[in-house]
Amino acid sequence: MEKIRFGKTNLMVSRTSFGAIPIQRLSFDESTALLRHAYDEGINLFDTARGYTDSEERIGLALKDVRKDIIITTKTPSLTRSEILKDIDESLKDLQTDYIDVYQFHNPSFVPKPSDEPFETMMELKKQGKIRFIGITNHDKNIAIEAVESKNYDVLQYPLSPISTEDELKLSKMCLDNDMGLLAMKALSGGLITNAKLSFAFLRSFPNIVPIFGMQYMWELEEFISYEKNPPKLTEEILSLIEKDKKELAGSFCRGCGYCLPCPAEIPIPMAARISLLLRRANPASYTTDEWIEDMNKIDNCIDCGNCKS
Repeated sequence: MEKIRFGKTNLMVSRTSFGAIPIQRLSFDESTALLRHAYDEGINLFDTARGYTDSEERIGLALKDVRKDIIITTKTPSLTRSEILKDIDESLKDLQTDYIDVYQFHNPSFVPKPSDEPFETMMELKKQGKIRFIGITNHDKNIAIEAVESKNYDVLQYPLSPISTEDELKLSKMCLDNDMGLLAMKALSGGLITNAKLSFAFLRSFPNIVPIFGMQYMWELEEFISYEKNPPKLTEEILSLIEKDKKELAGSFCRGCGYCLPCPAEIPIPMAARISLLLRRANPASYTTDEWIEDMNKIDNCIDCGNCKS
């Protein structure tokens, strides 16, 4: 398993990392087998979040005995001191560890600064040894750029895939220049890209991008392991297939940035656009509640104002 230096963290991370959203759909025995096999094959970075139902608990159960050999990145959606402290304690308990390698702000609407309460709380946790490094995830390109330019963060997590725009892919060079670790979420565009080899070859062509591949089935894991053993090259054939995907899929990939909001009909556009992918990859129980059904039905209230199109 190829490993690279993860920016100024100096952690050596596997170029293929494990995204732990889909394991929510498995039995505990199945997720344990999948996580252990990933570890046995050399994957050492496991990405999860407080918001991924019992994903943290599954990682803790499967990998607690090899904790010193793995890198755990998890996230908090909270932005107040009390809520962040509550989240970190719950994450540590579920992960069965006493520290998090990279603790990330989960898609905030602004970039917390050192003078802000949430960042001060992160620094407090770092002094206590509960976290080692501070990261930020985002779906908004402008917030991602601001986070990198602030030089306050160790790691950025952002959607990057073969159908990303040239402007988005410039984040790779920005992170490299700022010695910042870069995790690529939605490396398969949330499930739109069905040929994993394309994404693997494309993202591997960047020297510092560490893709998070969400894995649910053993055959998916085995496919990525096979690419590690025989890395596919970015050939003309693969480049032509990527161009085909760009033409067919680029407009269909919702990054969840929220630029389309607010909607005058109160339609939750980003979630509505991604719901079919979320139902396939996350815990469906989270998205089939009465409240969610009511929100999805707001689609019928569209007034064709066109405000969201641009």
